[in-house]
Amino acid sequence: MKVSQSILALCIISFLATSCISKKKLSVIQQAHQDKLALANKQLGKCGEELNTYLSKLSTCEQERANLQNKLNTNKVQISSLQEQLKDAKSVRDQQLTQVGDLTVLSQAANENIKETLAQIDKKDRYIQHLQAVKTKADSINLALAVNLKSVLKDGIDDSDVDIKVDKTVVFVNISDKMLYQSGSSMLTNRANEVLGKIAQIVKSKPDLEVMVEGYTDNVSINSTCMQDNWDLSVKRATSVVRALQRNYGVNPNKLIAAGRGEYNALTSNDNPEGRSMNRRTRIILLPKLNQFYDLLGPQAEEEQVNIE
Repeated sequence: MKVSQSILALCIISFLATSCISKKKLSVIQQAHQDKLALANKQLGKCGEELNTYLSKLSTCEQERANLQNKLNTNKVQISSLQEQLKDAKSVRDQQLTQVGDLTVLSQAANENIKETLAQIDKKDRYIQHLQAVKTKADSINLALAVNLKSVLKDGIDDSDVDIKVDKTVVFVNISDKMLYQSGSSMLTNRANEVLGKIAQIVKSKPDLEVMVEGYTDNVSINSTCMQDNWDLSVKRATSVVRALQRNYGVNPNKLIAAGRGEYNALTSNDNPEGRSMNRRTRIILLPKLNQFYDLLGPQAEEEQVNIE
C-alpha cells in the first residue's frame, strides 16, 4: 500500500514536472514566433515604403515620357517645316543659278564699264587733289600777303583804323574814313598818304595782284554842289584812293579798280554814331589775276579737265 502510494506520488511528481517543462518550451516557441512575426511585419513595412517610392518614380518616368513624346511630336512638326523651307530654298537656288548663268555675259561687259568708270574717277580724284593743292598754295600766298601787310602797317597806325583779313582767295584791308578823308569829302588827309604809301609798297612788289578799292558810307544822306548822294560820295572816295596810288606811288593803273557801294553792305547798324563810324570805310581788296590763277593750275590741270569732259 505504501509502495503504491509512493509510485503514484512519483508519477504525479513526474507528470507535474513534465507539464512545467512543456509550458516553458511552449512559451519560448510562442515568443520566437512572435519575434519572427514582428520582424516580418517590419520587413513588410519597408517593402511597402519601397513599393511606394518605386511607384512615385514610375509616375515621374511616365510624366517625363509624356513630355518627351510631346517634344518629339513638336520636333517632327519643325522638321517637316524645315524640310519644306529647304525645298523652297533649293528651288530659289536653282532659279538663281539659272539667272547667274544668264548674267555671265552681261557681267563681263559690266566689268569693262566699271574699269572705265574707275579710271575716270581716278582722273577726277587727281584733278581734285591738284585743285586742293592749288587752293592751299593760294591760301598760303594770301596768308603771307596779309602777314606782310600787317607787318608794314603796324608802325604808327592805330589798329582800330585799319583791319586786315583773309577771306577765301583775297586779302581785305578795311580803312576807316576818318583816317583817309576829310569829313563829308573825298579829299585825302595826310594820314591817308601814310597808309596808302605802305600799301602801294606791297602792291608794287606783287605784280600778279590786282587792286580793287571800294568806298562805303553810312545812311546819312548827303547833297551838296560836289556830291549828289552817298553813291556819288562812295565812288569819288574810291577814285581818290586809286588816283593817289597811281599818281603818288607809281602803282600800275592796269591793276587798279575803283568801285562805290554807297550806304549798302553795311557792317553794322546805322542807328548810333559808333555804327555809322564803322560803316564809313574804304576797303582795298588784293586779289590774284585770273590768268595767274590758271598759271597755278598748270598744264596738268588743263589736261585733266579735258579728260574729264
